[in-house]
Amino acid sequence: MKITHSGRIAALAVIGSIALAGCGSDDNPSGSSSSGAASSGAASSETAGGESSTGGDAMDCPTGTLNGEGSSAQKNAMDEAIASYNEKCPDVTINYNPSGSGTGIKQFNAGQVDFAGSDSALKTEEKDGVIETDAAKKRCGSDAWNLPMVIGPIAVAYNLPDAEKLVLTPELLAGIFQGEITTWNDAKIAAANEGAKLPDTAIKPFFRSDESGTTDNFTKYLKAAGGDAWTGEPGKVWTGKGEGKEKSAGVADAVSTTEGGITYVELSYAKDLGLSMAQIDNGSGPVELTSEAIGKLVATATQDGEGNDLRLKLDYATKEAGAYPIGLVTYEIVCSKNSDSAKQEMIKSFLSFFASADEQSKLEEIGYAPLPAEVQTKVATAIEALS
Repeated sequence: MKITHSGRIAALAVIGSIALAGCGSDDNPSGSSSSGAASSGAASSETAGGESSTGGDAMDCPTGTLNGEGSSAQKNAMDEAIASYNEKCPDVTINYNPSGSGTGIKQFNAGQVDFAGSDSALKTEEKDGVIETDAAKKRCGSDAWNLPMVIGPIAVAYNLPDAEKLVLTPELLAGIFQGEITTWNDAKIAAANEGAKLPDTAIKPFFRSDESGTTDNFTKYLKAAGGDAWTGEPGKVWTGKGEGKEKSAGVADAVSTTEGGITYVELSYAKDLGLSMAQIDNGSGPVELTSEAIGKLVATATQDGEGNDLRLKLDYATKEAGAYPIGLVTYEIVCSKNSDSAKQEMIKSFLSFFASADEQSKLEEIGYAPLPAEVQTKVATAIEALS
């Protein structure tokens, strides 16, 4: 049965203020890991989270090693979850390599890692001769499920010292990132920013050179909200203009050192470097990136997936008043059935902890937004169904 509905997800009550701390540093190219203490080979009797926040049942801690790879946007959320989990379950080692969403999915489908992190769900249509859902099913011997874990906003960050309160529309963004609008005092930008001091500085767009879920979500936004203005198709590989830089840290650093630079990047990177962030006008007035505004975007989402495959469909073209329209959902991609029962028990234990209300609430402190309660409940049900 398909769990698609048109009702809105009640998110505003559960998304608090987004902290200004960093939430996805790419400074650790070799990945992150948290190792359990070397005690005994037997399963620990300690619980993964004490009393579960979703069901009240304690989970027994397994032992062993899990390897994951993918989204750099969720790296700090993953680091936080691993560290907290290991306080309860020290005999599990979890390694996570933030290589980017595209690489993570490829490694998962090749059987090189136990789970993938991705800022976009597995593709159901063919891309470069591959249908990701089919490749994942072949690898797993069963369907792979997309399990949402955290939600994060995408900032349009720029470096223009004398114009720190710019308003941009999807049409303007499409023109800028396709190389059609090339100076900051262009008449089209001026028309959306009456009274702003706009220099004749050249616009220098920066994009993610690696396969990126952030790129995928940003181009989905441009296609949905920009209409005919954006001529490319959404995807993890950039098809617009500009200069490529690797990972989120690369594009953010490039903008911070380049007057006239502009990029799309997770909120925390822009905050960490003190970059200006554009207000976005989807047609209902300029919207600043705030916790309430990204919550309103999540509130327009619908669920789109089969059974326990919990992909979310964001309405990037929303004209909901006060909704900031550019965001992403980070997923953990797992086999619904796993021939290695020990691995699956570790995956279930860790992800149950990660998705718990207590752990989700901690994500706000490092720049993420927790899952809406309705989604969180469905994620817990899906994790319990893994076998």
